[in-house]
Amino acid sequence: MSNLSEHPFVERIALGIEYFGHGFKGWQRQPSAKPSIQEELEKALSRIANAPIEVVCAGRTDAGVHATHQVVHFDSPVERNDNSWIRGVNSQLPDQIGVRWIRRVDSSFHARFSATARRYRYIIDNSPTMPVIHRNGVTWHYAPLDEQTMNEAGQALLGENDFTSFRAKECQSHTPMRNIHHLMVRRIGGLVVIDVKANAFLHHMIRNIAGVLCEVGDGRKPVEWVAEVLAAKDRSQASVTAPPHGLYFVDVDYDACYSIPKGSESLGPLLVSPVNHLFDC
Repeated sequence: MSNLSEHPFVERIALGIEYFGHGFKGWQRQPSAKPSIQEELEKALSRIANAPIEVVCAGRTDAGVHATHQVVHFDSPVERNDNSWIRGVNSQLPDQIGVRWIRRVDSSFHARFSATARRYRYIIDNSPTMPVIHRNGVTWHYAPLDEQTMNEAGQALLGENDFTSFRAKECQSHTPMRNIHHLMVRRIGGLVVIDVKANAFLHHMIRNIAGVLCEVGDGRKPVEWVAEVLAAKDRSQASVTAPPHGLYFVDVDYDACYSIPKGSESLGPLLVSPVNHLFDC
């Protein structure tokens, strides 16, 4: 395989990626932790380009977390048509990862730094017995949840706040300040869905929010407790971190000049078929 430095720069390419995170060590390539989504994608792209390719993503996800609309970019040292970048790369990827779309973008585009907001959904199977078919695609909570109470409690987190109480101890962000644009909780049959959009997220922030809201939803804590946890700025005052397998990265916002598709334009069927319809809205 030829070295990237031997090739002149050709163009910057953005891709929409979908993946089912079960069995992977998360997004980020790490020598001591395999397999990762990034590593598998870079290997496939490098085979098609016949040159080493490195990608940058909109938001790194933890082990076991899924994505229906991850956005990445890379600088291609060779010319390939859209079919090669989609079908060709998909032929080299494991079944749990797929390229959904391609955009040729200006060199100013950066999948991470050009993003103005990110959106996740956390899906809870709220049934008396543990699910079997889609157990690695949802989080199971057997105690009945009141989604309306959870939604009411979640409104205390809107706006720009210090989310120290909701960040992991190992979080590397220089600031705990984040701005949540919306937080909605609703029920679709036996599934409770927490939908959160913010300018960015701290490590484990959504999973810690989910853990707190579940304690309110099943009656262990009052609605006012969420605001108290936020104000405490103390991780020990919150709940346990919810499991990763209910979490989906579903959308990213960019300036319209880049013509990056929205999540609803690019979502294909999930590997977890019982929750497909949750991503069509």
